[in-house]
Amino acid sequence: MFEHAAVALQALLEPMRLLALFGGMFVGLIFGMLPGLGGVAAVSILLPFIYLFDAYAGLAMLLGAVSVVYTSDTITSVLLGAPGSPASAPTAIEGHALAKQGKASQALGVGFLASMVGGLIGALVLFLAIPVAGPIVLMLGTPELLMFALVGLFFASSMVGKNLKKGLASACLGLLLGVVGPATAAADFRFTFGQAWLLDGVSLTIMALGLFGIAEAISMLAIGGGISGNKMVLGPRSDGVRDFFAHKWLILRSSIIGVFGGFVPAVGASASTWVAYGHAIRSTKDKSRFGKGEIRGVAAAEGANNATVIADLVPTLLFSVPGGPAAAIFLGALFSFGYYPGPRMVQESPDLMYLIVWSVALASVAGAVICFFITPHVAKLTRIPFAIIAAPLLLVMVLGAQKSTGTMGDLYLLFGLGLLGWMMKHADWPRAPALVGFVLAKPMEQYFWLSNQLHGWSWLTRPGVLIIASIVVIPLVLTGWRLVRSHGAAVAAGSAVGVVAVEEDLAEPGHTRIISAVLALIVTGAFGYAMWELQSFNRTSQLLPGLAIYPGFLLSVMLLIRALRSLPGSSWGDFNEHCLLPMLVVYPVAIWVLGYHLPTVALLAWLLLVSAGMRWKGALIYGALIFATILGMYRLMRADVPVGLIGDLF
Repeated sequence: MFEHAAVALQALLEPMRLLALFGGMFVGLIFGMLPGLGGVAAVSILLPFIYLFDAYAGLAMLLGAVSVVYTSDTITSVLLGAPGSPASAPTAIEGHALAKQGKASQALGVGFLASMVGGLIGALVLFLAIPVAGPIVLMLGTPELLMFALVGLFFASSMVGKNLKKGLASACLGLLLGVVGPATAAADFRFTFGQAWLLDGVSLTIMALGLFGIAEAISMLAIGGGISGNKMVLGPRSDGVRDFFAHKWLILRSSIIGVFGGFVPAVGASASTWVAYGHAIRSTKDKSRFGKGEIRGVAAAEGANNATVIADLVPTLLFSVPGGPAAAIFLGALFSFGYYPGPRMVQESPDLMYLIVWSVALASVAGAVICFFITPHVAKLTRIPFAIIAAPLLLVMVLGAQKSTGTMGDLYLLFGLGLLGWMMKHADWPRAPALVGFVLAKPMEQYFWLSNQLHGWSWLTRPGVLIIASIVVIPLVLTGWRLVRSHGAAVAAGSAVGVVAVEEDLAEPGHTRIISAVLALIVTGAFGYAMWELQSFNRTSQLLPGLAIYPGFLLSVMLLIRALRSLPGSSWGDFNEHCLLPMLVVYPVAIWVLGYHLPTVALLAWLLLVSAGMRWKGALIYGALIFATILGMYRLMRADVPVGLIGDLF
């Protein structure tokens, strides 16, 4: 084993292969920082170029990109609150809150170093586990995989926000959006409304950018100023190092959680990151800071998601089952170079296997070091007026969304989900459970259907299922018992629990109560319509949608009743963010009618001249540079620029 590892390291250190590895790293770092593009876009861009090299160099280039995407997307998550992927949602929650407190440098430093450790742990496990991981992975049947996904979804629902009902309703909404499009086990197209651009379902990129990116951009544009409301105090680089070592054991434990999550195809990072985040909460005495800017949340999430990305390669290399889209592209590259993953590959191509390990380890360390040393400069962006950053950011989001199907439907979804995300943010509905539920919908449906086909409902009694389920059930039982006891004490003291809840709602600002009522009404209507349309599907197509729709409808009705009881007397007050919401309608409609160029120039002019207050000469130069760069990216991504109804006439 060590002999093959030494030969693989020597092969990787050849100048051309190192150049390919670092070239892939550079692309991965850049694309990781661009919301909506990330790992899939990075390896897609590199794919045509890998054939200019030999197999080792070409594969090293792809691995360099994949290994650092989760490291650099920490920048977007922390500074903009827009996670580059669902697995980065905890980082966005805690890191962005820290950035608003003037602690962006601290959050970024810990995130980069935790990502490095996660990558190294993942590479070490890949080094040791490839020969023996096959039997371990095969021990997990579809029922266990389903329960693992449910555990991740529950952690995402219960660990963020004060109201469990809102978290669970958000998760159900994400599951509902995740089942749009073709059913897994029957010839049904669900909730497509006769639109061709919905036949493949909702894009993950659009879902993430809408709920987080567009929603945060609207809020920060309304507030004005920079991302951080306080004077930015960067501090020495040693601050990040100090916090990293203070939480080193948490990062190590989270990385191990991420490794096990990586063994689960198509579920991995989304579930394991939330399990690690939940572990960080449960292992902390003072839980009050979580959701408000807790560095332990960043450390746990970044350690887990980077380890998961590397561990994803285990099922990819052993069973040709990619753990995600980027791994699927890597699998195709292996095929094109004449390598066929499977147990035989370990014996027939050991040098390649260990070259993969070395590539991942080297890229993880180098990527984290690069990001760590640019942290002070990147953190200064939080003091720049956000409108200046929003100009290119919004256009990159539009590009990232439109590369899904290349139709106007992508933009409708992007800005529609942006409105939904904005409402969820101000109604105190956690958005992360919706994103995680969306990602897990397809694999959960597949596992749910297979479990029932193979085992009936007896799969619920399997030992592995019971053990995994206990992670959720035991805390729920203990929490329920405490609630029953507290309710009994409250009744004995003569207080009414329902009145207390309403009084808590009345303490919220008026605009929050208004938005809560509108959102609950919209979500209740959506679940009600879905419940009606569900009856027209085949029985196998009803399984997972029913799991989301029925509890989602019940929860949303309860939330609607509570919101309506607190609504009388509410007013917007001095809240003015809703004044920017027409932009979410005007811009995509203008593109639909006029094409891309004129509405985009008008948007840039408004952002730079009105919102940012730039002088017209500087705005002209900066806007022209942004516009030319975005058009170049359209060409590079081989995406079509929308021409509009008027353009179609000529």
